[in-house]
Amino acid sequence: MNGPITGFEGSYLGAHDRISDQAIMECKICWTPYDPAQGDDFRQVLPGTPFRALPEDWHCPNCDAPRDAFIVQVDPGAPELLEQQRIEAQVAALTADFREIWHAKMRDVPLVNKALAIEAVGFRSHEGRGLGVLVSPWFMNLVVLPGAGEDWSALVPGEKEDMHFPSGIYEFIHNRREMVGGYKACALFSSMGDFQSQMQARDVARAVMGELFKPENRAETTRGAEIRASREAEIEAQNAAEAAAAETAAEAAARSEALAQPSRRTLISGGLAGSDGAEGGAA
Repeated sequence: MNGPITGFEGSYLGAHDRISDQAIMECKICWTPYDPAQGDDFRQVLPGTPFRALPEDWHCPNCDAPRDAFIVQVDPGAPELLEQQRIEAQVAALTADFREIWHAKMRDVPLVNKALAIEAVGFRSHEGRGLGVLVSPWFMNLVVLPGAGEDWSALVPGEKEDMHFPSGIYEFIHNRREMVGGYKACALFSSMGDFQSQMQARDVARAVMGELFKPENRAETTRGAEIRASREAEIEAQNAAEAAAAETAAEAAARSEALAQPSRRTLISGGLAGSDGAEGGAA
């Protein structure tokens, strides 16, 4: 059975939640390392097992010291872990803010979907900022949160900003809330009536986070130029057809006028003048 490691010295003075799954630990008694990439053949611990996931009765394979005698040798994943924890704190404030809105203002609004709840889905670090999807009973938005050291408190609600992702360019609107401060949101669904369950909404949010980073989706989000080019080609073809029809009509009108108004020579010759202009008749 696995359990949390409490109070061991290698956890930054007890803050073991700051140790990432990549941390290489070492026994402070015999200096034997535990590398999660290698696991522990002696105790049949599979490669890829983080130190925090070791069984409670796991001991140093060399000196039999308990696992709380291990300290951090190196932790390449620590910066990423701390960044994710920073984002998780922002996300907690974001969801708390919107839960308050839901209970205070939106619960009795007719258009909300009461089968749904406030939930943050798939938040991760992207270019130093938190990015994920916020699901609610009345909308689903792609949300960007400020990075470490960024102050977005001066954002003007309603202002728009284009943001670039591998799949295309998306329009975000600036917002500000009391708990989370400034953030930017791109509307994915402004009505949630078609969702039958929270699980369905969550699955769609996860799919959005996956498709957002696929360059092959760019054509689907930048079809404006393609549509304009297609329309311009249609207009050009239509204009060409109209010009050709006008030219044909003009030629037909000219022939009709020629037949209706025969030349002076035709009148004088009594209709005996040939079409080539030469006069016919007996010599």
